Amino acid sequence: MTAKATTSATFEQDVLQADGPVLVDFWAEWCGPCRMVAPVLDQIQTEHPDKITVLKLNVDENPDLAMKYQITSIPAMKVFHGGEVKTTIIGAKPKFALEQDLAAYLA
Repeated sequence: MTAKATTSATFEQDVLQADGPVLVDFWAEWCGPCRMVAPVLDQIQTEHPDKITVLKLNVDENPDLAMKYQITSIPAMKVFHGGEVKTTIIGAKPKFALEQDLAAYLA
């Protein structure tokens, strides 16, 4: 299972109304570090499908959400739970570091 995409049209339902925690990966096609972190996020999604949902949001195609959530550099990952941002992670990190940042949701 790999991370699915969300858009401005589906964000409310996919993220804000989701039952459990949702990690949104704010990324762009031209962003090298974004491409580096994508397979790591796919692995986390595959290994913890019942604990966290990983979604990707292309900032070039959805600038309204990038502005709303103050995305000034990418990759930026935000964990939403109960419709609110609970955790923000900036920059590409190795898997173990991302898992440490997400430990509260993966336990």
